Amino acid sequence: MEDVLAAVGPRLKRIRQQRHCTLAALSETTGISVSTLSRLESGQRKPSLELLLPIAHAHQVPLDELVGAPPVGDPRVRLKPVKRKDSIVVPLTQQPGGLQAFKMVIAATRNKPVPCTHEGYEWLYVLSGQLRLVLADHDIVLKVGEAAEFDTRVPHWFGSTGKAPVEILSLFGPQGERMHVRAKPRRADHSNSSA
Repeated sequence: MEDVLAAVGPRLKRIRQQRHCTLAALSETTGISVSTLSRLESGQRKPSLELLLPIAHAHQVPLDELVGAPPVGDPRVRLKPVKRKDSIVVPLTQQPGGLQAFKMVIAATRNKPVPCTHEGYEWLYVLSGQLRLVLADHDIVLKVGEAAEFDTRVPHWFGSTGKAPVEILSLFGPQGERMHVRAKPRRADHSNSSA
């Protein structure tokens, strides 16, 4: 912090000189005395918001430029795909707990239902291909743009129809965090993909 404050004075002087502005002219524009401005530039006076705001306004520069604020952090999320048997899972959320989002690419070889149960609630949305969802007694196929939601305490399994890979978005969270978007169940012939 001390280093940042120490660098403000020289930066103020440089910006003023680049604009060919005298201390007297800046004093007249800002209402800050010439002696105070001089002490700010030499580092004999600590900068304050009360002093920096009028100077930033007079020079028409952002306050960040006067104080040399560090650049804002890179907002991009660094996704780390994880390979799991017949699928690639890309976690889209970084925080543990609560609602979790995933992008999944499921290989055509993941096509034999092995239902499981666990706590939680899941929402699935098909980006490409066809997703086979087995949920209790229902065996449905979701196409591009269709979604399903279900309580994961109900025996369930999802995968490919066996014809091609399928790409989905999955939101998984604690019981009660629901999306309230449902796909209409359809009866489909799975004679080729069921074993």
